[in-house]
Amino acid sequence: MSKNQKLELTWIGKENRPRLEPRILLEDPAKSYHAKHRVADGDIFDNRLIFGDNLLALKALEAEFAGKVKCVFIDPPYNTGSAFTHYDDGLEHSIWLSLMRDRLEIIRRLLSEDGSLWITIDDNEAHYLKVLCDEVFGRRNFIATVVWQKKYAGKADSEFFSEFHEYVLVIGKNAERLQLNGFSRTAEQDSRYKNPDNDPRGLWASDNLLRTEARDYAIYQIQTPSGKEYWPPKGSSWRFNKDKIDDLIADNRIWFGEAGGNMPRLKRFLSEVMQALPPTTWWPHQEAGHNSEAKKEVLALFADQDEIFATPKPERLLQRVIHLATNPNDLILDSFAGSGTTGAVAHKMGRRWIMVELGEHCHTHIIPRLKKVIDGEDPGGITKAVNWRGGGGFRYYRLAPSLLERDKWGNWVINKDYNPAMLAEALCKLEGFSYAPSDAIYWQHGHSTERDFLYVTTAALNHEQLQQLSDEVGPERTLLVLCPAFRGRDEYPNLTVKKIPKQVLNRCEWGHDDYSLRVENLPRKPPEPGQQELAL
Repeated sequence: MSKNQKLELTWIGKENRPRLEPRILLEDPAKSYHAKHRVADGDIFDNRLIFGDNLLALKALEAEFAGKVKCVFIDPPYNTGSAFTHYDDGLEHSIWLSLMRDRLEIIRRLLSEDGSLWITIDDNEAHYLKVLCDEVFGRRNFIATVVWQKKYAGKADSEFFSEFHEYVLVIGKNAERLQLNGFSRTAEQDSRYKNPDNDPRGLWASDNLLRTEARDYAIYQIQTPSGKEYWPPKGSSWRFNKDKIDDLIADNRIWFGEAGGNMPRLKRFLSEVMQALPPTTWWPHQEAGHNSEAKKEVLALFADQDEIFATPKPERLLQRVIHLATNPNDLILDSFAGSGTTGAVAHKMGRRWIMVELGEHCHTHIIPRLKKVIDGEDPGGITKAVNWRGGGGFRYYRLAPSLLERDKWGNWVINKDYNPAMLAEALCKLEGFSYAPSDAIYWQHGHSTERDFLYVTTAALNHEQLQQLSDEVGPERTLLVLCPAFRGRDEYPNLTVKKIPKQVLNRCEWGHDDYSLRVENLPRKPPEPGQQELAL
C-alpha cells in the first residue's frame, strides 16, 4: 500500500456520530488565578483551564481557536481494562475507537497548518489508533512512533514480557508544513571532537571517507603524505570524485593520521556541524523521565492527599514534546489534563496553554498544582532546568449548561439558567457569528462580516418594532433577528427574522452533558426527521 492510499478501520457503531452542541464557556473568577505581580516581561496570563466533558469542550473551543493550536498533547485512557480512580479505563474496543475518532476530528480542525498532535498510548490500542489517525489526518501526515522507556526495572511476576515502554504517536496537521526543533548538542557529543594537528579552524572529528556501494567515478588511488597508496575496498568507492578529494586535501580536510600514512578520513569541524540534532524515536528514561519519577513529582506536590494519580507523565517527557513541537508563546492544548502536567510544563517553558478536565481532581489536584507553579513554589520537575521563578496565570472556565431543556410538557424551550447575554453568545456560536455586543447599538450582538449582524431578544416583536429595526439597520447592512415570536409583513429586505428555539432545534443533541469515555455514552442513532417536538 502506498503512503497516499487510504486505509479505514471498520468497527461496530462507527456510523454513529454525536451531534455536538457548541456550548459557551463561563469564567469563574473565584477559581481563576494570577501572580500578584509580574516576574518577567513575557509572563502569560490568558491560559485556560476548562472544567467539563472534553468532547463538548473541544467543540466549544472550535469557533475561536480553529487553526490556532500549535501542539496538542493527549494522554487518553488506554482501554486496558484497569480500574483507575480518576478515569473509566476499560472500554469495549469499538466504543473506544468511536470516542477517540470524535475527538481527533475536532483536534485536527483546531491545529494550525504547521501544528502537530502527540498521543501517548500502549500496545493495547496503539496500532489501531495509528490507523485511526491515518484515517482522520491522512496517512501522509503520520510523522513517527516514538518509543518511550517508562520503566527502568523489570517485574519478576510478568506473565510473558516485562513491559518497559509506551509509545508517543506523532501526527502533523500538514507534514509538508511541520518543522520540529532539534535537541542541543550534549557535552558528551562534543567531547568526541579533538584537534591533534592544531588546525586553526578548531576542534574536529574524523569521518569515514568511503561509501558502501561502488561508483566508477569514485574508484581511484589516493596517495598519503608518507607515500602509501590506498584504493577503496572491493565493492565500495570513495565518497567524492578525485577532483573533490584533491580540493579537500589541499584545504587540509583529509586526515591521514599523525604519521601521515593511515587510511584517509574526512575532517568534520565542530564549528560547522549542526548545533541542533534531530530527535530520535528512542527516548530512554535517563532523558525523558519515567513513571516512578512522575509519581514522585506528584507526591511532592500533594503529600497531604490520600489518592495520588496512578499514571502521571513525568515533566521531562512533556518538556521534550513541547520543546520539539513549539516555540515560546505558541499555544498548546491538552484535553485529557489528568494531574495537569502539560499545563505546568508549558507554563514553565513560556508557552500558552489550554487544558480540559472533567474529574473532580481538576479542583483537588490541577488548580493547587498550577497555583504553586505560578507562585514559584514548585521546586520539582523541570523547574531548575528552565530556571522557573513563577509568574503568569490562568482563567478557569466551566461549560455552560445545554441551551435547550424540556419543559414539564416535554417540549424543548430555552434553558431558564440562560440570561440574555448568555443566550446571545450561545446563538452567535450556533449561527456562526462572532459574539461582539456593541456598547452603542442595542441590536448588534454579533457579526459575521463588517455588514452582517445578529440580534437576539427574548421579547416578541411586532411589525412596528421590526420596521424600526429595519430603518436603523439601513440598506447597506443586514441583520439576523432571533426572537421567540414575531408578527410582521415580511417587508424587510435587510432583516431575516427567525423564531427560537425552532431555528436551532434540529442543529444538535440538546441536554447531553457527558460524552466521556464510558460505554453508556456511545452516541445514539440520530432521530428521524420530524421526531423532535417543536416549542414555538
